[in-house]
Amino acid sequence: MARAWYFTSTPEGLPTLDNVALREMPAQALGPSQIRVRNEYLSVDPYMRGRMTTMKSYVPGFELNEPMTGGAVGEVIESTAEGYAVGDKVMHMNGWRDEAIVDITPGGGPTDPQKLPPLNVPIQTFLHNLGLTGATAYMGLMKTAAAKPGDIVFVSAAAGAVGSAVVQIAKKKGMTVIGAAGGAAKCQWVRELGADACIDYKAGPVLAQLAAAAPDGIDVYFDNVGGDHLDAAIALARDFSRFAICGMIEGYNDDPMAGVEMHALMRIIVARINIRGFIFTDYAEFMGEFLADVAPMVLSGEMKMRETVHEGLDSSFDAFLGLFAGANTGKMLVRI
Repeated sequence: MARAWYFTSTPEGLPTLDNVALREMPAQALGPSQIRVRNEYLSVDPYMRGRMTTMKSYVPGFELNEPMTGGAVGEVIESTAEGYAVGDKVMHMNGWRDEAIVDITPGGGPTDPQKLPPLNVPIQTFLHNLGLTGATAYMGLMKTAAAKPGDIVFVSAAAGAVGSAVVQIAKKKGMTVIGAAGGAAKCQWVRELGADACIDYKAGPVLAQLAAAAPDGIDVYFDNVGGDHLDAAIALARDFSRFAICGMIEGYNDDPMAGVEMHALMRIIVARINIRGFIFTDYAEFMGEFLADVAPMVLSGEMKMRETVHEGLDSSFDAFLGLFAGANTGKMLVRI
């Protein structure tokens, strides 16, 4: 019997096991234009916290007493859909469960599962460097921030899944990169990825360390954190710098009205900073460009990713909570 994590109540602050439940799913026969997928890996991502609230966002919230969803890769084990055969490997958005029934749009649609190309990479790569994670890094850096060779780029959460991809793409494109991560071991890995410097935010104030690493200021900030990282980036932004706001994990479990310090807001005007939020699907027409740029780096081994892997569906919620404790280096995954 297939099992799934269900959303049972809206959390206040950090979610707990009182807000979710692991349950058996009702047996269901395939209808027309559906596939049944045996999931192999689940993607665990910070944005899922935003789906546990009633606030409007770019992704619909989880529905109470319904299975949760998220990115997953697996193998088709049954199909009534044209173009999908048993044995096909796919990436889809019916994660948080070990087996999924996925609808296929007749004639194809933007929400359909992605059939994975036969590249010589582990299947979970399509959940990070060749999937949403890598595309988010690429689109945020190259499109939202319009980064260019010679720019000084500051990347928060640089040891995380998106941040580590940003570091490597920026270095490949001829930029100076300053990362920020929590702890000496994570900073060492960020430097191994090519970063010119790495700030350990656990070792002291971010602003002082960033000022020392970038005495002439920064041109681009790729934000995964918010909070004092964003304040420091604004304080040291050069005129007409560009900020790509990808996520603000520091505040996901806090008061949503908490924000940037007023003195930092004033600098946005003084330095004419361009601050723009984005999601990678804003740039869907550039997915071919992303794959042409990044796939050779991944296939050659030039672009690396560390994986923090939890074993078994039962461990999914522990993996999710680990995101907010800095328990992952690179991509957080669950292997089913």
